[in-house]
Formats: sequence, structure tokens, C-alpha cells
Amino acid sequence: MYQVTFSEQAMRELNRLDKLAQLEVIEPIGSLKPADLAQPREPLGRFHRGQREFYRLRAGDFRFYFQAKGESLHVDYILHKNSLEDFLLRNKLPVSEQQLVEQHSKFWKYLESLTK
Repeated sequence: MYQVTFSEQAMRELNRLDKLAQLEVIEPIGSLKPADLAQPREPLGRFHRGQREFYRLRAGDFRFYFQAKGESLHVDYILHKNSLEDFLLRNKLPVSEQQLVEQHSKFWKYLESLTK
């Protein structure tokens, strides 16, 4: 198992939930093992942004976007699934999340705006 850390945006999203819901949401990422990251299968996916490797984990109504850093996982973003869908519809971007993150810088600008 990995030690999991969260960005400010991810913590704000978690803090909106009650304690029981927080535990349910973070359980899937807390139980990831190195073998899971080596060969990701749904609900886990892997993609690259520039020189960095990111993972996407679906956990209930939320999507975790994170990086593996040695013995830890750093969650950069937690997005409610409806927020992502709304973003896709507003910008008429491809439906595939992997295509979205790999080919469209607008997605990353949107995510980075969440941390401000």
C-alpha cells in the first residue's frame, strides 16, 4: 500500500463531504498496490502529460487524478463526475477521458484553475 497525499484542491473537495463519505471515497485509492499501477485496469487508467505520468481512478461519483512518487501517491485533483461531464459538454471535447487529458490543453488549464 501507498502513503496518499492530497493537493489543496483535493482536500477542499474532500472537506465538502461528511466524514463517513470521505472514508468511502478515499478507500479505493488507499487500497492501491504497486501491481495495480503496473497494469492499470478499470476503474484505474494511466496517461502522460508532457514528461509526467498521471493516473485516473474512478471512485463512486468522484475521479482522482494523481501521480505515483516512490512509495506515495499524490492526488492532484478530485473532481465530481458531473463536473467533468459538464466541462466536456460546455467545450464539446471528446468523450474519452484519456483523449481529453492527452490531447487537449484546455482540460489542464481548467484543472489548474481549480487550485487558484
